[in-house]
Amino acid sequence: MRVLGVDPGLTRCGLGVIDSTPAGGLRLVAVDVVCTPGGGPVGERLLTVEAALEAWLTDHQPDAVAVERVFSQHNVRTVMGTAQASGIAVLAATRRGLPLSTYTPTEVKAAVTGNGRAPKSQVAGMVTRLLQLQSRPTPPDASDALALAICDVWRGSARNRLSAAASGRGGSR
Repeated sequence: MRVLGVDPGLTRCGLGVIDSTPAGGLRLVAVDVVCTPGGGPVGERLLTVEAALEAWLTDHQPDAVAVERVFSQHNVRTVMGTAQASGIAVLAATRRGLPLSTYTPTEVKAAVTGNGRAPKSQVAGMVTRLLQLQSRPTPPDASDALALAICDVWRGSARNRLSAAASGRGGSR
């Protein structure tokens, strides 16, 4: 089972792909952060995010996609960029017929650390430990994307959707 986690953002969009094994193990496949210039035209920035997402979907062939659900923030400008990037991720997954889940930051933190109010440093530490990495993925958008993928695997939704949608499709990761 391979899951692409997307921590959406217009300035920084985290992308992380993990594999899960039938025995419950997790393995890092790839992680990166797509950056766009803060002052650039919004349309061009969204095209950059879309092109990166499409390339990741093609290159890594995930079985499911998990995207952080946009939540209300005090900074309307930030939430707008996050919502726009989130929409790009949802559209890209849906266009390919991939199972899609969205999770709030609290849901992700609770799944990965056991504490829905965990600080980003604790999430990054658990991601590092769970994936047996030598160092923490940076910037935080990278570890957040991996945490989304882990959350999806552990919540079972990705596995259940995949079984229902693709029964008979050969092979497991």
